[in-house]
Amino acid sequence: MTATHSTGHDVVVVVGSRCAGAATAMLLARAGHDVVLVDRSPQLGDVLSTHGIARGGVVQLSRWGLLDAVLATGAPPARQVTFGIDTTLTVRRIKDRAGVDMLLAPRRRVLDALLADAARAAGADVRLGLSVTDVIRDRDGRVAGVTAQDRRGATTQIRARYVVGADGLRSSIARLVGADVIESHNSDAAVYYAYIAAPDWDGFEFHLAQSSFAGVFPTHDGQGCVWLCRPTRLLRPVSHAGAGRTTALLNALAEAAPTVAERAHAGRVASRVRGAQRLPNQLRSCTGPGWALVGDAGYHRDPITGHGITDAFRDAELLATALDRALREPVDEAAALTGYQRARAAALRETFDLTRALAAFPPPHRFAALQIQLSAALDREATMLASMPAPPGADRAVTAA
Repeated sequence: MTATHSTGHDVVVVVGSRCAGAATAMLLARAGHDVVLVDRSPQLGDVLSTHGIARGGVVQLSRWGLLDAVLATGAPPARQVTFGIDTTLTVRRIKDRAGVDMLLAPRRRVLDALLADAARAAGADVRLGLSVTDVIRDRDGRVAGVTAQDRRGATTQIRARYVVGADGLRSSIARLVGADVIESHNSDAAVYYAYIAAPDWDGFEFHLAQSSFAGVFPTHDGQGCVWLCRPTRLLRPVSHAGAGRTTALLNALAEAAPTVAERAHAGRVASRVRGAQRLPNQLRSCTGPGWALVGDAGYHRDPITGHGITDAFRDAELLATALDRALREPVDEAAALTGYQRARAAALRETFDLTRALAAFPPPHRFAALQIQLSAALDREATMLASMPAPPGADRAVTAA
């Protein structure tokens, strides 16, 4: 059986209901547009992510009226950062800049569900457990909707003015619309992490050693996301350890960040080890006739800079603003979508280049200098985000329950 979704308004279908997709859907729905948000997962559980949110991402949550809701879930506000180089530790309080004085690392199962609920509260039609199988095109070749299938095999067509791909690095929408990769750089970095319950995870931590970058992001339930980035060859003992991955990760941490390893050994391991290696640094063309990409679908970088969620939030607002303009004034579509692509390109460039440099693991003194550059870039970004005009529909914001 095939069903068709149709209303009297221009519909936007957003494919992928994680950080980028749910935020885009929420902003468009708040602006009064008819939005259908679909995701192949029947339930929004955790995904591969160390989920630290930089200052700019916290600024966005605050601007959207969602920061208090995130804190109410029990996500601990981090108000200090510890930097370690070999055995030297420096602790700094997080100063109030751009209106926020904290960093956050909520579990993705909590954050993504909260954003999807906020989209639903704003009026979006949220459909989980629905996998997109193809795009619909009109006679001129413009993307005009999607075909999808539920978990029982029933198919549905959703006609739309725009289809937004927010379905991750291996985006089906990017493939179906033929989005070009316009810049790509390989990375030989790997990252592995586990959740460890301990009483003394106090703030974000970053520890630098030769060919190693490790850290802790305090999260829900008294746990810390304890992570380690190294060149792939140096983390083979972890990737090849099978059932012994936890021990292998703690052993590697003892070399790279002894103070973290000591506290981790004294705590309780609360998860299996997860990780990835050789993730690409790439940009895709992010707009075309009837379609757009946001989040990792359009722009992906190595996780060493921990900037993915902030990228997603920033670009969600840039895209929602562009689509709001295009929907209200169709003659402005080309200018609006070109504006999104240009704004995205300008916003990501500095962090993208710093990510590539850091993922090459230069000597510690150079790595530390790049980290200082990154910190300054993130502060500038947060200030820019805080100064942006209110997003579409800001006066209709409804906080997720």
